[in-house]
Amino acid sequence: MRYNNKRLILVLLALPLWLAGCATTPPSNTDDICAIFKEKDGWYHDAADSARKWNTPIATMMATMHQESRFVHDAKPPRTKILWIFPGPRPSDAYGYSQALGTTWRGYQRSTGNYRGDRDDFEDAIDFIGWYHNTSQRQCRIQPNDTYHLYLAYHEGQGGFNRRTFRNKTWLKNVAKKVSARANTYQRQLNSCEASLKKRKKFLGIF
Repeated sequence: MRYNNKRLILVLLALPLWLAGCATTPPSNTDDICAIFKEKDGWYHDAADSARKWNTPIATMMATMHQESRFVHDAKPPRTKILWIFPGPRPSDAYGYSQALGTTWRGYQRSTGNYRGDRDDFEDAIDFIGWYHNTSQRQCRIQPNDTYHLYLAYHEGQGGFNRRTFRNKTWLKNVAKKVSARANTYQRQLNSCEASLKKRKKFLGIF
């Protein structure tokens, strides 16, 4: 009996570490939104909550996150190179699933009151993306399902978008086309599985 009790204690102690690992590792198949949501319990409901709150399609938000971080929770921009060899500073303090800059994240927190939000938490990051796209819809007069222009505004900022700073950035417009195409793919996939995803509940009410 004493052995069984010790074994139970070890399992209970290990459970938070296991859950944390499951929550932070990237999805196995980032090309299939149904596979992502089936693997990551709770992500669909977090994305759906953000979509309802910010009037932005789930597929658009998830395609944006895919482009920014490939769903890596602690993603950072690659370091610059000094003399083409030595690691230099990072070009910005962008961080997390959404690659939000520190100043922009703080603006999101002030606007929404989500002061406990973390850039490496999926629920907070997807809410940030929805908030940002909603702001772009209002300030830049972009339609909610216009992923191409929403991503340009996400990258350049609303002010930059309105000044058309992307006009001569062919590389950026090509990236925006990729994000738009992925959103369309994600939406077609989601149409086939969303009904079943709506029936799923968060594991232990938290993931």
